[in-house]
Amino acid sequence: MAAHLLGAEGLHLEYPTKVVFDSLTLGLEEGDRIGIVGRNGDGKTSLLGMLSGRIEPQAGRVTRRSGVRFGVLDQRDDLDSDSTVGQVVVGERAEHEWAGDARIRDVIDGLAADVPWDARIGDLSGGQRRRVALAALLVEDWDIVALDEPTNHLDVEGIAWLADHLKKRWPRNTGGLLVITHDRWFLDEICTETWEVHDGIVEPFEGGYAAYVLQRVERDRILAATETKRQNLMRKELAWLRRGAPARTSKPKFRIEAANQLIEDVPPVRNPIELQRLAVARLGKDVVDLEGVSVSYGDKEVLRDVTWRIGPGDRTGILGANGAGKSTLLGLVCGTLQPTEGRVKRGKTVRIGMLDQQFSQLEDIKSDRVREVLARTKTTFTIDGKDHTPAQLLERLGFAREHLSARVGELSGGQKRRLQLLMLLLSEPNVIVLDEPTNDVDADMLAATEDLLDSWPATLIVVSHDRYLLERVTDQQYAILDGRLRHVPGGVEEYLRLRDAQRRRTAAPTTGSSTTGAGSDAAVSGADRRAAQKELNAVDRRMSKLTAGIDKVHERMAAHDQSDFEGLRRHSEDLRALESELAELEERWLELSEVVE
Repeated sequence: MAAHLLGAEGLHLEYPTKVVFDSLTLGLEEGDRIGIVGRNGDGKTSLLGMLSGRIEPQAGRVTRRSGVRFGVLDQRDDLDSDSTVGQVVVGERAEHEWAGDARIRDVIDGLAADVPWDARIGDLSGGQRRRVALAALLVEDWDIVALDEPTNHLDVEGIAWLADHLKKRWPRNTGGLLVITHDRWFLDEICTETWEVHDGIVEPFEGGYAAYVLQRVERDRILAATETKRQNLMRKELAWLRRGAPARTSKPKFRIEAANQLIEDVPPVRNPIELQRLAVARLGKDVVDLEGVSVSYGDKEVLRDVTWRIGPGDRTGILGANGAGKSTLLGLVCGTLQPTEGRVKRGKTVRIGMLDQQFSQLEDIKSDRVREVLARTKTTFTIDGKDHTPAQLLERLGFAREHLSARVGELSGGQKRRLQLLMLLLSEPNVIVLDEPTNDVDADMLAATEDLLDSWPATLIVVSHDRYLLERVTDQQYAILDGRLRHVPGGVEEYLRLRDAQRRRTAAPTTGSSTTGAGSDAAVSGADRRAAQKELNAVDRRMSKLTAGIDKVHERMAAHDQSDFEGLRRHSEDLRALESELAELEERWLELSEVVE
């Protein structure tokens, strides 16, 4: 039987305008890894605050096993702005003490390797500061760790590192984790249980996000259509989990037969051929072409020799580390930035809609009421063959009717994001660019957004560190690596492999540079080096042929009749096969070059 770590009994918490929890009782056992989900404003952060002792409930009590150490990452840190990064992360430890501790070194390498050790906290960017706060927490020993939105400001690699760290942090069936996050891949990767906070209660579900979705669909079905819209949306989400990403549902402990029965009448999430036909009708053949584009800021080259043809109806996700040039790429596409070299061509009918991170679209209407904003827009919009009013679209995005009378500037971050997305769609763009659209939104809002985008006939470009979102709404992914844009047919997993190979190559010791380097070089025999050089030459030749083949397919696609969707599909399959082989050879090339050098 699992040992008890923490318990809460009869908790009551209310604010002047709302009762958040009434008589709440729950517990945390050794080995529990719990994800906390729910709509924004329903009490997730308040729950974490009570359990950690940072918020005092009006009634009830929270008890901990004697000696339990509890570490918390809040959404806002309390770091001393005058301290250095090193002082915050390792405190007063002597250098030999922390540098000799493999666990501490791993945390620093995973979260703060690119942050200057002597930099003042006050001089860091928001993202760097967040990572330093997380590193300072994780280098310590805790029996329970509570994390409130830990993936904010982390890129895809950082999120993958954090998930791996938390899975290995404690021995099996020991330690406790509580995590609030909208990152559904992260929930699936680390959580053994999901708590949904809603209507003043906490409802437990077994497993991570995929298991939670199934159980919620079953719950709604049993309650016989009390939440018909919500149920149908979750059924669509479940259908994607089962059909599009079966590996996700092999881990959770739920009945696969029940899942298949629930989704047997649910159509695929989208019809790419029909969407492309509609997109061509709205856009024509020409969208945006980047030809030999480079961008430099002073002496720093951010993008180099980028050639990218964006076609009508393309749904593309962009991957890249923080600072890799993703926002620069979006600026080129949208026309807000001009290239240093090369040229950007846009089709005559292109209308670009951009969802940025700063809510800039709402700045001019912040004093208006939401209903006044909607009254100024077109009367109806057709989605899936049905007419929708602006208010119905907003409701479909999870916006409550009682907020229609609120002023735009008074909305919460999540409500502003809903309205911002609606305003974008109401402008009827035929190219939609989303820059980190998951900020300030909960899992329900994300599911609603994805559902709406599934049926919107436009070219879609998404920059996001949320790999679940990327896999869900886009059909292909590109990555920025060393300033170049390249297709990654294997998606996020391939990108992470390439980045890991890139790091290993960069970190590989050079001959004679140190005692370690010389010893490692000597370990490779002359025969091994000659064999590696021979294979490297063969790989080089094959890569050149594949690159030429890819260029020819691109040329054929550009010259092909854009209304011949079956022909374009065959070209796309040829392209994916060539690029997949090229990606594998590039990884092998990196490995061989380390042996030869």
